[in-house]
Amino acid sequence: MRMSLAQRVLLTWLFTLLFLIMLVLKLDEKAPWNWFLIFIPVWIFDTILLVMLIVKMAGRCKSGFNPRNGSQNIKKKAWYLIAMLLKLAFCLALCAKLQRFTTMKLAYVFIPLWALLIGGMVELGYNIFYVRRD
Repeated sequence: MRMSLAQRVLLTWLFTLLFLIMLVLKLDEKAPWNWFLIFIPVWIFDTILLVMLIVKMAGRCKSGFNPRNGSQNIKKKAWYLIAMLLKLAFCLALCAKLQRFTTMKLAYVFIPLWALLIGGMVELGYNIFYVRRD
């Protein structure tokens, strides 16, 4: 099952719009919803991405796959998996803090996000400045 680029963009905008509408309703105090409920569109979208990523990574296990062809590809997919898990950790910690389930300092809540941003900057720098020497 492959989605076209237009379908992926539409799905992304749909989930983002739904999340933003729910967030505005919560911040305007029009809806007394739980913070975990507000983030459901984000988690549904992330779950879809994680399942697609895991299926693509599991495709390397099928017979007839040459592991030499995609060593860079698996590293990139592993980074995507780590990034998704860091984003999930940040969202869960943020919801727990906003719902007052924990008395954790806000600086500790943002540690997964900072790690994600630093990893993204390293990935960007690697892609820009890496020169392959053969």
